[in-house]
Amino acid sequence: MRRVVVTGMGIASPLGSSVCDAFERLKKYENCIVHWEKLDEYERLNTSLGAFVQGFEVPEHFNRKVRRTMGNVALMATVTAEEAIKDAGLLGDSIITNGRTGVSYGSSSGSLEAIMDFYAMCIDKEVKLLNSGSYIKMMPQTAAVNISLYLKTHGRLIPSSTACTSGSMGIGYAYEAIRDGYQDVMIAGGAEEIHPTQVGIFDTLYATSSKNETPGLTPSPFDKNRDGLVIGEGAGTLVLEEYEHAKARGAEIYAEIAGFATNTDGTHITNPNKDMMAEVMRQSLIDAGISADAIGYVNAHGTGTLNGDIAESLAAEEVFKREVPISSIKSYTGHTLGACGAIEAIMSIEMLNNNWYAPTLNLNEVDENCGKLDYIKGEGRNFECKYVMTNNFAFGGINTSIVIKKML
Repeated sequence: MRRVVVTGMGIASPLGSSVCDAFERLKKYENCIVHWEKLDEYERLNTSLGAFVQGFEVPEHFNRKVRRTMGNVALMATVTAEEAIKDAGLLGDSIITNGRTGVSYGSSSGSLEAIMDFYAMCIDKEVKLLNSGSYIKMMPQTAAVNISLYLKTHGRLIPSSTACTSGSMGIGYAYEAIRDGYQDVMIAGGAEEIHPTQVGIFDTLYATSSKNETPGLTPSPFDKNRDGLVIGEGAGTLVLEEYEHAKARGAEIYAEIAGFATNTDGTHITNPNKDMMAEVMRQSLIDAGISADAIGYVNAHGTGTLNGDIAESLAAEEVFKREVPISSIKSYTGHTLGACGAIEAIMSIEMLNNNWYAPTLNLNEVDENCGKLDYIKGEGRNFECKYVMTNNFAFGGINTSIVIKKML
């Protein structure tokens, strides 16, 4: 089995649109949730909150021709992919175009604005908003395809459109492609553009926060008084590379992807299954070849929903059998859906390398129904460890777990 390392990272998030800015924003202990005035237009919608990408700039060379097949989701994905390739020192390198580089990338869906153009055709019985790029913007593999087209890759393309595990699944499948020798480099991650219809989906399930007058106090994962999630947007892109290849060219290595696992509940399409959550964590530990005792920190999916927080924390308690340190980045960014797994993996790498772990915001009193864990709250915590785990879970009963190792 070949080792797989991270040599490049790019991000667009509510925390900021550089890895450094995003990590530094964590240290301010302020979330990124705001009142979204557009949501006030919709009757019977309980929430009016959202979290938007900050500091994202589209380079001038992304002209109209380049962008003709890109909605916002593909644009964020492609811009951050280019940044990650630059960060890895591989921009212009022949390995990107010689078939040894692939793309493994996802989003919950394509651009929802483009989907609305197709909807208008059905309602108005007139083809007036569609053009040659409409379907490419709409299709679920739009982020992966546009990255490949823009960077001219010729390797594998793996679209990981698995809802809230899209980003983590993208990383996991990329890791497997390199580990098993199919590729030497993979561009991996996930993206999501925010849209009122996404908010509506979770609102109809009574899963959104309605603390509309106090956006700074929500979401509050694992807290006794939490009242739901907040939808956000963003993109996270990682360059994964075979270790010997990265070492030979003198690349800076941020971390190693040591283990990955994914499974499905097979029980309910939206209600989480703690037993299968626990199983996916165990399998990622097996893949990494380590025991649960080796994990020093867990980055939780931690959405702030009643059932999700309880199931996830009980699963972690079952696996670790100790009060392992744990916190949720979603208390800062909201739930960025298909992007969250990648954004949280990047922040987990930054925390691992800086020996500093962010607290869960708005966690005042841990729900007594949650598992017995070491919930980081109040202020960040300084400590060293060799391994961290980052977990994500999605509608459809899709579970992922990634083990990340510090490069010593």
